[in-house]
Amino acid sequence: MVVPVIDFSKLDGAERAETMAQIADGCENWGFFQLVNHGIPLELLDRVKKVCSESYRLREAAFRSSKPVQTLERLVEAERRGEAVAPVDDMDWEDIFYLHDNNQWPSDPPAFKETMREYRSELKKLAERVMEAMDENLGLDKGRMKAAFTGDGLHAPFFGTKVSHYPPCPRPDLITGLRAHTDAGGVILLFQDDKVGGLEVLKDGQWLDVQPLADAIVLNTGDQVEVLSNGRYRSAWHRVLPMRNGNRRSIASFYNPAFEAAISPAVGEAGAAEYPDYVFGDYMDVYNKQKFEAKEPRFEAVKAPKAA
Repeated sequence: MVVPVIDFSKLDGAERAETMAQIADGCENWGFFQLVNHGIPLELLDRVKKVCSESYRLREAAFRSSKPVQTLERLVEAERRGEAVAPVDDMDWEDIFYLHDNNQWPSDPPAFKETMREYRSELKKLAERVMEAMDENLGLDKGRMKAAFTGDGLHAPFFGTKVSHYPPCPRPDLITGLRAHTDAGGVILLFQDDKVGGLEVLKDGQWLDVQPLADAIVLNTGDQVEVLSNGRYRSAWHRVLPMRNGNRRSIASFYNPAFEAAISPAVGEAGAAEYPDYVFGDYMDVYNKQKFEAKEPRFEAVKAPKAA
């Protein structure tokens, strides 16, 4: 099995129906798919790769002295002494920093801020186009998902970007790149390394590679899309394996509800809701403590108690 690859440019042409069906399949049966011909200029993607790789070079020395590196070194040393060691299960072999509208961005390399602002703007528009396709496939009014994420326009959606690098790991058997989890939010758009793999998605009980594909945007659905679709779309478990060779670049952007947004299943009058109603900020409070655990208890934890 191969993660679906969808030519997004065909959404506006004669093959629209087929493309919509492919998006539906990706959302319903995978929770992951790759978009090609998505409308983001390739020249911009090249600049994004360049500035993010340059930013890691400025951070590389700090990663070498980070807790994951020190922990792995201690394990290897203990192993050399003949001691039994167990793989690390509470940290990741990952260098990360976050970008959103209200935090401080790196000023070096000089082109970083301008490039990433432009990229995030393009990506946000792409996310909203995909959400409109999801609306249509679910039989919802156009803009229903965005309206849910913004409290009917009262709040801005939270749009964050996580810039990650997974440096070469000398002992991938002793630590993970990124532990298995589902994503808390809405629509996640990933510009992943086109040479170094490692990203896997859980499909029918089997871990499958999300194959590197030049200039593609990998899209996956988060927990809030699962709730809004009343379980028709599922957030998929995924992880990153560390690699002995190659420094994997990963730029994931999250189109999430505003923290004040009220989230509930979008079901008709005759439908039965399979998920609770809650405020997204409350869900994030739970998620931040239980990210790497099963998602079902998170939904249960934010369920409002029934009136007596």
